[in-house]
Amino acid sequence: MRDARVTLVTLGVSDLARSAGFYEALGWTRTNAGNDKVVFVQGEGIVLSLFGVDDLAEDAGLSAEPLPRFRGIALAINLPSVAETDRLFARAVEAGADPVKRPETVFWGGYSGYFADPDGHLWELAHNPFFPLDADGRIDLTPPSEEPA
Repeated sequence: MRDARVTLVTLGVSDLARSAGFYEALGWTRTNAGNDKVVFVQGEGIVLSLFGVDDLAEDAGLSAEPLPRFRGIALAINLPSVAETDRLFARAVEAGADPVKRPETVFWGGYSGYFADPDGHLWELAHNPFFPLDADGRIDLTPPSEEPA
């Protein structure tokens, strides 16, 4: 079993229903696994846990404090083309995202932009021509194993 993986990302949110609706509008599927304090939405190979921010802080043994706009982290969705990047960005904004940085050609040779979800969680949408996506839309940067001589 490989330990180097992420299977669940938990986001502290202020309104479970609003956040669930936002992610559903982006194509995530709400599951029946939650309760009145947490909603789980299924994506491709990952689950988002939408947890009331005060309840999440309490669960972690921390006090809930106001969150800064920039939190030093961004989640990313890589897409197969510039057009798909623009399409999902427009869909996110239509669903209630804050368009932090509209997609554009960037210095590293790709195309990307950023939006913040209704609770300020930062997402990057990118088309990276150097990161080919497999049929499931996943990136695999693992070098090929070397064949014995």
